[in-house]
This record gives sequence, structure tokens and C-alpha cells, in this order.
Amino acid sequence: MKVLVADPLAPEGMESLKAKTEVDVKLGLKPDELKAIIGNYDAIIVRSETQVTADVIKCGTKLQIIARAGVGLDNVDINAATQQGIMVVNAPTGNTVAAAEHTMALMLAMARNIQQANSTLKAGKWNRKEYTGVELRNKTLGIIGLGNVGSGVAARAKGFEMRLIGYDPFASQEYAQSLGIALLPLEQLYKESDFITLHLPLTPQTRGMIGAKEFAIMKKGVRLVNCARGGLIDDEALIKAIEEGKVAGAAIDVFAVEPCTDGILFKNDKVIVTPHLGASTREAQTNVCIDVVDQIIDVLNGKPARFAVNVPQIPAELLEILKPYMDVANVVGKMAGQLMAGQLKGLKDSAI
Repeated sequence: MKVLVADPLAPEGMESLKAKTEVDVKLGLKPDELKAIIGNYDAIIVRSETQVTADVIKCGTKLQIIARAGVGLDNVDINAATQQGIMVVNAPTGNTVAAAEHTMALMLAMARNIQQANSTLKAGKWNRKEYTGVELRNKTLGIIGLGNVGSGVAARAKGFEMRLIGYDPFASQEYAQSLGIALLPLEQLYKESDFITLHLPLTPQTRGMIGAKEFAIMKKGVRLVNCARGGLIDDEALIKAIEEGKVAGAAIDVFAVEPCTDGILFKNDKVIVTPHLGASTREAQTNVCIDVVDQIIDVLNGKPARFAVNVPQIPAELLEILKPYMDVANVVGKMAGQLMAGQLKGLKDSAI
């Protein structure tokens, strides 16, 4: 079984992978280069740099599994993979703590003007009065997206005695209440929040979800954090809102196009920017790598994956009951493949 590692991975996961599969590490492949070789591999592991497009997937005639060492899957065409019968997995829990902690770090940096004070002091200026900040205590934090990271931010913000409100169309009232969060309509969240943090994927529905209209209804002096995905916030509208005094500051870790080293956000002193560091801790890099490597080894050995995004999840207790039948189905499927003439086009359920 051959595995292609297309983006850098932590050594701990690589050791396990190399012990059980044949591994090729080829970093920085261009699209045509990837398409030319992907047909030789049973699995591919990527992070956020390599784009696994429909064209790439079409060339992956042997691919059984595509693994994203991280949470987001913006760079993997899940529909194309599903149509070709390829499992897509990720590591949704491995970097949760890192992303939640980075969100809090940026929130604190904004509240206390740390970036600006650091820069001016190193430039020889002592501006204590100019950089008077605000406390997080008793401020209202609006959390948009209550998945693993959003929930982790909520747990940490409670320690700072913040009032928590949230929006997530998929979260129940009971779950939100267990986190100490009051679920509100999105417009109401904008109106009440002193800080707003985003923790949701980039989709056609969420792209540019915060723009001029949303800034207009926000509380004066609001501060925003985006450690989720670039493109969720309209950058020009954000800068205009800052210049007009509606927004007190913003901290942005992600960009629509990465790497990004220039742009309108980089020219405003009230915007803190970091180069997609949300998951960049030693612990997170190790965790996500081990998570996807374990899943690849399981899938290539006929076992289910823990975090498959395009395959129904089966509870562990039910899996024990179903496993003998799955083994039989696997053997029957291989036998049918040998007996058939031509390519399988579909399955029909019929009574025996």
C-alpha cells in the first residue's frame, strides 16, 4: 500500500505511517505534477497547501482515502471524491485546543493593544496613556459557530467572566446551555456583542457573511477575531468600519488567499494579523498527524475511519454487531468484481 504525503507532517505520525505502508514525501507539487503521479497511490495526506481538486481525484484511479491533517476541507473536492468512491477523512479534534487558545490570545492582544504598544516601545516611544485597553470581564462575547473550537473558546472565555452568546443553526438549546451560552439570532448577536469570534467553515452561504450591512447593526466599539477561514469577512467593509470608529479593532489569522503578506488589512494599526497560526503548536501538529495516519492505516486494512466526512458514522457498539456482515459484503463485492463484465454502474435492492 502506497501513501503520498503532499504537505509537511509531524515526525511522530510519519514514523507510524512508514512502519506500516510505503510512503513517498513529495512537497510543493504543482497541479499537473500531482495529477501525473496520484494514480500510483492508495492514499494521500494533505494539510492546507495542496489542492485535491476534481481533476486530481479523477487521476487517482487507485485512491481509497484522502486525509486532511486538520479540520477544514476547503482544499478537497468532497463531492468528486464521493462520486469516485474515495473516503475523505480529517482530524477535527487534534488542533481544537491550539485554535481556541490562539483565539483567546488575539482577543487579549486586541483588548490591551499589545501589538501597537510593543511596536512603539521598540521604536523608542513610551505611550502608556495612548494604549489604555479594556477588560474582558463582563464583556459580551458573540461566538458564531459552536463546534469543537467555538465550544473551546466558550470554556476559556468563561474563565475571564465574559457573558457568552452564540449562533449556530445546528446547535441545540440544550447543548448551548451546557456551555453557558445563550443562543440568539445572528442579527441580535451582532447588536449585543462587545467581541465577536468566528468558528465556521467557508461555504457559498458563509462567504462574505460579515460586510457593511452587518457592521452597521453592530455595537460601537466592537472587536472581531477570525481564526476560522479567510473570506468570511469583507476586508474593505471591515477597514471602513474601523476608520469610521464603529469597530475598535480586529484580529485576523486567516486570509482568502494564502500565503498573504500584503493587503488592506496590513496597512491599519488597529488590525492584528498572524500567518494562519491557529493550529500551529507542536502538540496540535502531532495530534492531527497521528489522527489521520491512524485512520489511513485502518481504512487500508479494511477497518472504518473515526472521522470520515463522506461516509455515515456507525456507533462503536453497533459496529461490533455489523462487522461480520461487513466482512462478508467485502468478500462478495470482490467476487462480483471478478465475475462482472464491464464497469459497475449501480446497485439495485431486490427480494431474494
